[in-house]
Amino acid sequence: GGTLPSRFIFTSHNFDRSLSPVHLRRKSAQSVSYYALFQGWLLLGKPPGCLCTPTSVNFVPRISFEYTGSLLKIAYSTMVEVDFNLPDQCWEYIFTFLNDGGDGEHNHRYLKSLSVVSKEFLSITNRLRLSLTICVPTRPFIHRLFKRFTNLTSLDLTCFNSDLNALLSQISCFRLNLTSLNISNQPTIPAIGLRAFSKKITTLTSLICSNIESVYSTDLFLIAECFPFLEKLDLSNPKVFVNQNHISFLHGLDVLSSSLLKLRKINLSGHCYVNDSSLLHLCKNGEFLEEVIMDNCWSILSRHGIVSAIQERRKTLRSLSIRFRSSEVNDIISSYFIDSLVSLKGLTSLDLSFSLISDELLTSIAMAGLPLRRLVLQSCSGYSYVGIFSLLSKRQSIQHLDIQRTEFLNDHHVVNLSLFLGSLVSINLSVCENLTNLALFALVRNCPSLSEISMEYTAIGKESTENSNSLMDFVVNPRIKSLHLAGNSFLRDESITMFASMFPNLQLLDLNKCYGISEEVPKLKVLNLSYTSVDDETLYVISKNCPGLLQLSLERCINVTTKGVNHVVKNCMQLREINLEYCYKVFVNIVPMHGVKDGLVFMRLPISLVKMPYIICRTELTD
Repeated sequence: GGTLPSRFIFTSHNFDRSLSPVHLRRKSAQSVSYYALFQGWLLLGKPPGCLCTPTSVNFVPRISFEYTGSLLKIAYSTMVEVDFNLPDQCWEYIFTFLNDGGDGEHNHRYLKSLSVVSKEFLSITNRLRLSLTICVPTRPFIHRLFKRFTNLTSLDLTCFNSDLNALLSQISCFRLNLTSLNISNQPTIPAIGLRAFSKKITTLTSLICSNIESVYSTDLFLIAECFPFLEKLDLSNPKVFVNQNHISFLHGLDVLSSSLLKLRKINLSGHCYVNDSSLLHLCKNGEFLEEVIMDNCWSILSRHGIVSAIQERRKTLRSLSIRFRSSEVNDIISSYFIDSLVSLKGLTSLDLSFSLISDELLTSIAMAGLPLRRLVLQSCSGYSYVGIFSLLSKRQSIQHLDIQRTEFLNDHHVVNLSLFLGSLVSINLSVCENLTNLALFALVRNCPSLSEISMEYTAIGKESTENSNSLMDFVVNPRIKSLHLAGNSFLRDESITMFASMFPNLQLLDLNKCYGISEEVPKLKVLNLSYTSVDDETLYVISKNCPGLLQLSLERCINVTTKGVNHVVKNCMQLREINLEYCYKVFVNIVPMHGVKDGLVFMRLPISLVKMPYIICRTELTD
C-alpha cells in the first residue's frame, strides 16, 4: 500500500484498501488521484468504462534484484504508463466512496484533503458537500458558503447562540433545496424565522428541534402550518412547557398529526402530556409512519393505549421506542400486549429502556422471527439470562445491542452470547459491574463486524486468574474504531498499551474518570482524558504519537500546565477542539494556537481565567 509513482501503475502492486485518505496529505497530487482511482474500482467491482479510456498506454518492463544471504533473487514486473482524462462524474463516484467511509463528520476532512489537489478537484468536492454547520463566526460568510456549496441539503444551527430568527430570515433569501434543518439546543423555537424560512424554502422534509429550553403549544400549530410535507420531526426532550395546560398541547399535537400526512418518523420523548388518545390519533393519521419514539412519557400512557396505537400501524411500523408505565412492582405483561408487539412483522428497531419486561416477551419476539437489527434494553427489569439468550440465539442479525445496567450479566454470559453476534456493529455493556477483560476479549474475537464498544463503569482491567489466561489468546481487530471505557478504576497504563496493539485503527478512546491512567495512549482522533492524572510529560508523548488528534478533553487534569498544552498545540496539527476546564495551571497566553494549521479551533478554558466558554482562533469556512 505504498505511494504509487507519478504517472505509473505497477501491475504486480498489491494495493491496500485500508489506506486512509488522511495519509494522502503527505503524498503527491498524482498519488492522490491514483489512490482515489483504485478505491473507485473497488467500489464498483470492476473498472467502469470511463475509467478504461486512457489517451495513451505504454508498457515498461522492470527488473529488480534482491540479495538474501548467498542467494540472488531476480523479480520481473511491468509498469504501465497511463495518461488518464477522466470526466468529473467518475471522480464524483470515487470521492463519494471516500466520503462515505463510516467516520461521520470527520469525512469532510477527507474532501478537504482532495480539494487541494487541483482546481478541478476543488470544484468537484464543493459539489459533493451536502451539509453545513453554521456558528456565530460563520454568519458573515454564509453568502460565500452558499455560493461555493451549491448542493447543500442539510443545515445544522445547533451551535448558533445568537439571533436565530434573523439568521433563518437571512437564509431564506438564498435559493436552496434544503431537506433537513436542525435548530436544537435553543432557548425557544424561532417562530418568526421559521415562518420566513418556510415561505421561500418549501423542500424541507426533516425538522429537528431537540432540547429546546421553553416550548409553547403555539409551536406545534406553527410547525403544522409551515411544514406540511415533513417526513421526520424531532421535538424531543423540551425543558419546560411554558404557561400552558396539557389540553392546549394535546390540541396542538392533534393538529400536527392531522396536518403532517407524509410523516414517517416522530420523536416526542419528554412530552409527558401525551395520553393514550393522542397517541392513537397520531398512529391513525400517520399512514406512512415507520418510527415512533416516546421515551419518558410513561406518566399518562398505559400499555393498553400503546397496544391500541401500534395495532393501527402494524404494517408500516419499523422502529418503536417506548417505555411502559408499571403501576405495581409485580405488574405482569399480558399476552395481549406480547401478541400485539410481535405482530409488527417489519420491526427492525426496538427500544424498551427502563421498562418492566419478561423472559416470555423476549422469547416470543425470538420465535416471531422479527427482522430486528437494533435492540435496546437499557435498565430493563423483570427478565433474566434465559430470555436474552433465547432472543439473541435465534435473532442473529442484530447489529446494535444496548443492554447496559443488566445486573445479572457476567463474563461467561457475554462469552456465550458473543457466539451469536456475528453481525454486531456496536454494543453497550456499561454499568454491568461484573464484566472484565474476559468479556471484552470474547466480543473482539467472536464479533468480526464490531466497530464500537461501550463498557463504562465495569471491571475492565481488574486482575484475576481467568483474565491472565485470556491475555494469551487475545486477537487483533482492526475494525474497532471507538472504545468507551470511562469510569474503569482498575485500568492501568499497561492495559492502554495492550488496547493499542489490539485495535490499531482506534479513533476514539474515552478514559474519562479512569484515575489509574497516566502514560502513553494510542494514535487517535478523539481523546478524552478528563479527571485523570496525566501531566506535561504524558501530553508530550501524546503529541508525538497522535499527530492526527482532532479533539482533546483534559477537564480537571490538575497536573497539566501551559507547557504541556503547548506541546499538543504545536505537534497536533489537525487539532480542532481542546477542553481545559478546571486546569488551573494553564494560562491564557497559549490562546494564539501557534502550531495549529487551518481549521476552526475551539478552546474551553478554566472558568477562573475567562468568562466566555469558547475562544475562537482562526476560522475554517467549510466547517
